[in-house]
Amino acid sequence: MDLPPALLQFLGSLVAILALAGLAWWMKLGPQNTLSSEDEARFAAIEAIDGFSATEIALDQEGRGALLGDAQGRILLLRPHGTHFAGRVLTSEAKARIDGTTLVIDTAERRYGSARLAIADPQAWVKRIEAIG
Repeated sequence: MDLPPALLQFLGSLVAILALAGLAWWMKLGPQNTLSSEDEARFAAIEAIDGFSATEIALDQEGRGALLGDAQGRILLLRPHGTHFAGRVLTSEAKARIDGTTLVIDTAERRYGSARLAIADPQAWVKRIEAIG
């Protein structure tokens, strides 16, 4: 049986792709993590900002992020970054608005960008973000 070189190359590439996909699945790479509880949000906040102690938490309905407030009046925004969550303490330059039922937060940081969160009572968070600084 004599196979054409193009078919051999195709089959070799297919095997390599399937092997890499299997390796990624085995290493649990791929879909983003979600925040499914306040405890997970607190843990992610402490990983992002050492010593941040949340007194109030608003989780996104699909676990795509959270807003956390502390006793000092700071507000921390958590949003997905790869398989982890990145956090930023919002400054007076941050802007918030409601788009339908979603809270849209622009951190005013070009590298961090904005976030969309479906949370309970978004209007209260808009007021708190506008009152920063």
